[in-house]
Amino acid sequence: MYGDKIRILVTGSEGQIGRAFCRVAEKLENIEIIPVNHRSFDVTDPAAIEAKLADVLPHYVLNGAGFNQVDAADAHPGKAFAINADGPLNLAKACSDLSIPIIHISSDYVFDGHYASGYTELDEPAPLGAFGESKLRGEEHVRAYQPKHIILRISWVFSESGVNYLTKMLDKAREYKTIEAVDDRRGCPTAAHDVARVILAIIQQLEEGADHWGTYHYSGAEITTRYRFTEAIIAAAGQYEELAVRKIRPVAGAEEEGAERPTSSVLTCKKILNTFGVRQRPWRVDLQRLIREIYGEDGSKVPQPTVETKAEELGS
Repeated sequence: MYGDKIRILVTGSEGQIGRAFCRVAEKLENIEIIPVNHRSFDVTDPAAIEAKLADVLPHYVLNGAGFNQVDAADAHPGKAFAINADGPLNLAKACSDLSIPIIHISSDYVFDGHYASGYTELDEPAPLGAFGESKLRGEEHVRAYQPKHIILRISWVFSESGVNYLTKMLDKAREYKTIEAVDDRRGCPTAAHDVARVILAIIQQLEEGADHWGTYHYSGAEITTRYRFTEAIIAAAGQYEELAVRKIRPVAGAEEEGAERPTSSVLTCKKILNTFGVRQRPWRVDLQRLIREIYGEDGSKVPQPTVETKAEELGS
């Protein structure tokens, strides 16, 4: 359709989704990745966005940039809305002007979590705090200004590097004999690598003439709690390293300090299956793969402590 290579500009390329997508896509001969981060591409600057897109003329924009620290978003709502709401607005307008489809990463936090059986794309969003509200506003801007969009809501993203639940729990397990994990919040962990696979599958079908624009949900398979997810992380890592942790104490979400979070982050993924044929992968399989990557196949790698990263680069 567009010649030998499909050019994809990836914002937030140092975040979880952006990094994983670049790693997967750069291995494909028909894909050309144009990675940008907050230092080289300011999503809050409309003129800079227009100039960059006009210069490189990508065939798709993947927006993985986001202010994704939930507690920090409540403390600094101006910054959260600038990146999560105004950023998608600027991108969508520029993409519309240049007829570039946009793939926008959103979050389960657009819902309040009171609906335990799982949210569909037709359920009414009701965010609890600044993070979810800003992500919802970003979605609305994308829909309003660029009809050729894919909005992909995902939940409980984890990866082998950066600041995320997996790396934070490993850090705690190495340092403390007892760690706490919330046992009354339900969701489906989703590997960033798996999300990259899904995005590429959608792009391939769009290239082949699919015209299924809109909002979709995707998550890893199997509903669990933060407590059970933590158990799985510790068990997997314990195969390679003698950890300090001896007990995981279940706690209620109400005991945690900080912003209110959804009790249920379960996303129903039937629409993406019926439309694009994308099936959910078991998160336990991806967890084991990532643990092997962290430690090496023979356990010879020495994991490094998690390094704090700028909020807008964490990925969604």
